[in-house]
Amino acid sequence: MSKTGQNRGHFRYWPQALLLLFAALLVACGSSATATSAPANTTEPTAVSGGSTTVAPTAMPEATETPPTEVKRGGTINMGQKETGIFEAHPSKSSSPRIQFTSTTVGEGLITTGTDFSATPMLAKSWSVSDDFLTWTWKFQEGVQFHKGYGEMHASDVLYSYVQWNAGGLHARSGIIGEYFGGEDGTFGGREGASAEIVDDYTLAINTGVPWVPAQVFEFMRNGGGSSSWVVSEKQSEEIGIDAASRDIAATGPWEIESAESGISWNLNAVQDHWRQTPFFDKLVYWSIPEEAARVAGFQTGNLDSFDMAFDSLPTVEGVDGAKILGFSNAGQAGLNFYGQLYGVDKEGNEYSQYDPSLAWVSSDPDTESQAWADAANVRKALNIAIDRQTIVDTLLSGFGRPQSVRDWMGHDENANPDWVYPYDPELAKQMLADAGYPNGFSITLTPSIRGAPAEVEACEAVAQYWEAIGVDVKLQNVPYATIRPELISRNYIGVTCHTVGVRLSPIIGASNYVVKSTFSYGTHHPWLEENVSAASVEVDPVKIQQAEREIYDWIFDNSIASSLYVHDGIWPVGPALDSEGWVALDWSEVRTAHNFESVKPR
Repeated sequence: MSKTGQNRGHFRYWPQALLLLFAALLVACGSSATATSAPANTTEPTAVSGGSTTVAPTAMPEATETPPTEVKRGGTINMGQKETGIFEAHPSKSSSPRIQFTSTTVGEGLITTGTDFSATPMLAKSWSVSDDFLTWTWKFQEGVQFHKGYGEMHASDVLYSYVQWNAGGLHARSGIIGEYFGGEDGTFGGREGASAEIVDDYTLAINTGVPWVPAQVFEFMRNGGGSSSWVVSEKQSEEIGIDAASRDIAATGPWEIESAESGISWNLNAVQDHWRQTPFFDKLVYWSIPEEAARVAGFQTGNLDSFDMAFDSLPTVEGVDGAKILGFSNAGQAGLNFYGQLYGVDKEGNEYSQYDPSLAWVSSDPDTESQAWADAANVRKALNIAIDRQTIVDTLLSGFGRPQSVRDWMGHDENANPDWVYPYDPELAKQMLADAGYPNGFSITLTPSIRGAPAEVEACEAVAQYWEAIGVDVKLQNVPYATIRPELISRNYIGVTCHTVGVRLSPIIGASNYVVKSTFSYGTHHPWLEENVSAASVEVDPVKIQQAEREIYDWIFDNSIASSLYVHDGIWPVGPALDSEGWVALDWSEVRTAHNFESVKPR
């Protein structure tokens, strides 16, 4: 159980119903005669030593204001991260984990996500959606300047950027981006009737060919998280080439890249007279520091002003004179993905070359009524009930979270099936393995996806120990996420990953990782999922979507296709050089790690 409401009183949860989500999205987007221009409300945490409380909603600022004269400008913010990856910011070359750091500093999304999962204008000033959900008209902010002197952002830059997100194939939603933006020439999407038209310098009209759920679109247009995106200068790429532009990108964010050294640091400069928010500090440095102890020591000595912090470091951080903690609920959800369940055919219509039914968790028969399917499903169920999720929360998260058994449902708890629970029962797990034909266990590879979430490695190590306790031989593979991610995309990785993600604007978005056309994969592809997830993804009736989501996730849980471990809170350490007042998440889809440094004032 979370610390919320208990002795620390840190956080407040905000469960939302899908109907409310769609009501908010439709109000924001409007019909063919309605557009939005006012930002949605955000909830601002107030810093207290060791925690936070929430206060009345405030509107996100839309434009730069002159900093108060009493605030001294200048200085450097030093932020410690586990891993930032190589700085590559061109849409065709950028991938996670660098995306979540680039999007909230150097880049900016078309929209941001509010606490109620509604869309808030950012680079997109307003938008309208036709009643049939086929025609989308986007209007962009005027006067937004690119870095490096590359001039004003226009609609042509927006379209260019998303063409490149699709072409690069590295973004988790690159295929979906291509389908949304269409293009009758077949080079970008290619769906019949789909088109992308530049109406004028600040207007882009999209005909999707088939109805699109707003949440699916906003998922990749947002400003935070590993599925976010940003806009870059087309002129820069044409003049100096994509490779050079990627390392010295001209985007639109309040910070611009000065230099970067892989595995060492990203050095960012404040953008003066930024259209939205000129930073109070002159520089922001992201330091790559894999070791928690080293990050804590850096914070204690004042060399780091904030850092990616494990929950068990909280007492040490609270002991730093002048330090504060900002806390956020529903920051992330850790899950287990079982790779190798490749039933059916791939994008080209061929059988998967990596399909191997000799693996204990993979069925030799895709028929869900067959004995082979039941045996493989029971293996996966046994692996799940062998895990003591509550103990992981209590120890590795220090209570800052709660167990969860079905992934991608965080924040939508009111619509969850109460039966989605894996009880901790290692003895039953052993019996289930024996009944499935594995009395002496089997071998499996387990890999933590290192993406900056609290306890992501430690929790994966705990899972390995729980599995070894029931006789499974676990090969724990610790590699940078940038190393393993290409294998996940190509469907060549075989094993299980511990993979933490942020909030989903709608659970169906998480389920899109089971669809063959998705760039990223959760490791399972099956004809039933292909049919039902694809149908739900183009459904625009919120009631029918909710029904479809329950049916899909009931199937996922019943067959233990994938699972979740826990939901965790987010904590941002604030060093004595930073003023925590007014420091709030800019995009509530990503509160796992600190961002919005442009709003931070010197203390």
